[in-house]
Amino acid sequence: MAKLRLEQVHKRFGSAKVLEGIDLEAADGEFIVLVGPSGCGKSTLLNLIGGLETASEGRIFIGDRLVNDVAPKDRNIAMVFQSYSLYPTKTARDNITFGMESRHVPKAEQERALAQVSELLHIGPLLDRKPGQLSGGQRQRVAMGRALVRNPDLFLFDEPLSNLDAKLRVEMRTEIKKLHARLGQTIVYVTHDQVEAMTLASRIAVMDNGHIRQFAPPETVYEHPADVFVAAFMGSPPMNIVAGRLLRDGGFCIEVEDRQGPVRFAMPQRLADKLDDHVGRKLWLGLRPEVITKAGAERPGALVSSFERRIDVVEPTGPDTMLVFELGGIEAIARVAPGDEAPVGSRYRFAADMEKAKLFDPDTGKSL
Repeated sequence: MAKLRLEQVHKRFGSAKVLEGIDLEAADGEFIVLVGPSGCGKSTLLNLIGGLETASEGRIFIGDRLVNDVAPKDRNIAMVFQSYSLYPTKTARDNITFGMESRHVPKAEQERALAQVSELLHIGPLLDRKPGQLSGGQRQRVAMGRALVRNPDLFLFDEPLSNLDAKLRVEMRTEIKKLHARLGQTIVYVTHDQVEAMTLASRIAVMDNGHIRQFAPPETVYEHPADVFVAAFMGSPPMNIVAGRLLRDGGFCIEVEDRQGPVRFAMPQRLADKLDDHVGRKLWLGLRPEVITKAGAERPGALVSSFERRIDVVEPTGPDTMLVFELGGIEAIARVAPGDEAPVGSRYRFAADMEKAKLFDPDTGKSL
């Protein structure tokens, strides 16, 4: 195992700035997930760690060793790619052992390593098949086996599940999590899938436009987003973010103007110390879909703001139903229990759990 440390890493392609001032540190055995929209720089950052690209500025350490000028083959890392990168004419067995043969590892040691990863990944019956005879999930297991036999200090995964269907993605996600629990190896994993990030990571680095917006455990990123970008990006459906004005009417509240009538949302007492200087100002109110429910179905003792709106769309998902309605000029979404929905076009009374509300400064985008 090895820790990983990046210090003020920059990457430019000509005049285009792809990464700017990246600081990142992973402890031994951590599972770090880089997540963000396409083009944010996450795969470039992984390639810098792997040595497939060279940093324009900054330092990269694997363990205590500075590796900026170390060739990929000498970094003792293993990479698993989206495309599997298996040799089509070789069997799964030969794909897994090919790297060891190239390094002249003794045959007996190759067989021991092959037996270990085959048992770990449940691919023993597949070893004599060629990639064309394997499903996508089986090919990805073989690719992971090829990485595991290297016994690296660091695993790098670049969107390894993107080519799989939804059911296989869930299965492989579980397998990767089990694998990490058994091995305890340090992993850096790139994905654009927020569910993968939330379920796999020890900590998530949310990236945007070459910067890390927040680096924290999944529950912190979700419940306490650092800024409006993180709040809107992490979550499916995303957080509802609506403009309003902070008022003091006994307590603090956010008033949202709307063509169906203004709505006042009471602010929890925990935010009082942060709000004195913002009275009369415009702020952004963030409410995740699950904190907006049918009036009367909210959790006991919650600080609730109720309002009525016309339902524009009903989206059943099985365990939940999404209700889409207009609020403050945006299409807002509420997540309600099956059976709590109502027909499109009907008036519906919602209740928002304001203890879970978030506020953001519209000038900086930062969370208050």
